[in-house]
Amino acid sequence: MIVASGLTKRYGDRVAVDDVSFTVRPGRVTGFLGPNGAGKSTTMRMVIGLDRPTAGTVTVDGARYADSPAPLRAVGALLEARALHPGRTARAHLRWLAASNGIPAARVEEVLGLVGLEAVAGQRVGRFSLGMGQRLGIAAALLGDPPVVVLDEPVNGLDPEGIRWVRSLARDLAAEGRTVLVSSHLMAEMALTADHLVVVGRGRVLADCATADFIAEHAASFVRVRAPRPGALADLLRRSGADVTRDGDELRVQGADTVAVGELAAGAGLVLHELGLVRSSLEDAFMTLTAGSVEYAARPAEVTR
Repeated sequence: MIVASGLTKRYGDRVAVDDVSFTVRPGRVTGFLGPNGAGKSTTMRMVIGLDRPTAGTVTVDGARYADSPAPLRAVGALLEARALHPGRTARAHLRWLAASNGIPAARVEEVLGLVGLEAVAGQRVGRFSLGMGQRLGIAAALLGDPPVVVLDEPVNGLDPEGIRWVRSLARDLAAEGRTVLVSSHLMAEMALTADHLVVVGRGRVLADCATADFIAEHAASFVRVRAPRPGALADLLRRSGADVTRDGDELRVQGADTVAVGELAAGAGLVLHELGLVRSSLEDAFMTLTAGSVEYAARPAEVTR
């Protein structure tokens, strides 16, 4: 379990992380989300002792990560996949990591097979593609068979098969009772992977809740209806108390579910061509919540003729 309490990090006058508190529990995948500059990477670096907090504490299973006699056995972390010597082979890179933490050499071959790098284990990592580097970084994170796994943007550079593999890996690790913290900008992927979310903006925690609860709270679903007499249907729905927006023959209805809309239409003898619930996405909810916390916002492009 990871417990952050009042975690703060300042760089001069700039506050990168501001009084952040959260708990990452075992047995579930916790997604760590936020816009660029929100403090995610700084927080993750403090978790594994690469940055020292200005104030507050963070512990892993009740102890500071830096105090662990064999850190790779306590926490497996992927923060900078390319932070390795380009002249070493993949196998050599993992072997020296294993030796430094008292991990048997046989484990190196196990994780190479797990991430699918057996065929290129003898190649120098400086020649690796971005996706291959990510796989090697994940192999290093899993080397000590740790109870806690921290992955920062693990699907960066991976193809669709690789992305699906990382998703399955994260969920399998959580199913084994491990603590899994994953940061990603791919909202659709996080919606499929994370059971729980911690969302930060401008260094502060904006949300800490189950993924389904986050979507339900921060983005509204609606009922989409298409009908040959949209005006009559819209009037009927409004009289029932629903909020209706019309676009041609299509209605967007809030305040009534599909059953209520269908029964009202049937009772009035109105024909429907389409009736369905449009569920808001994690991306919609994320954009709604963090709209005021974006540090780098681009202006719409101006088209000149």
